[in-house]
Amino acid sequence: MPLSPLKIKTNVVKRIHKEHLGYLKEAESQQKRIDKLIAEDADEADVRKQKEVLAETQQMIPDVKKRLANAYQDLQNQLENSENADIDEMQEAQTVISEISSSDL
Repeated sequence: MPLSPLKIKTNVVKRIHKEHLGYLKEAESQQKRIDKLIAEDADEADVRKQKEVLAETQQMIPDVKKRLANAYQDLQNQLENSENADIDEMQEAQTVISEISSSDL
């Protein structure tokens, strides 16, 4: 049985939200790594390289946030327009929408 559009959009939002959280966590751990290198008086080239890695991670966050907002909106629209959708799929979509606060968007 093929997946319904509602199920697909729900899974897209879940995946992008997970990706967003991963980038935030990666940026935080990268910053800690940089702070540790600076505290240990590490080689300037190592510190600079780690700062480049952090910058690349931080560049991805707005893109993922934008994709998450678009996917979230698509899911809301799909949920509003799904009249004959499976009850379980509708409940799962509503749960995902409620779990992702507007602060994540």
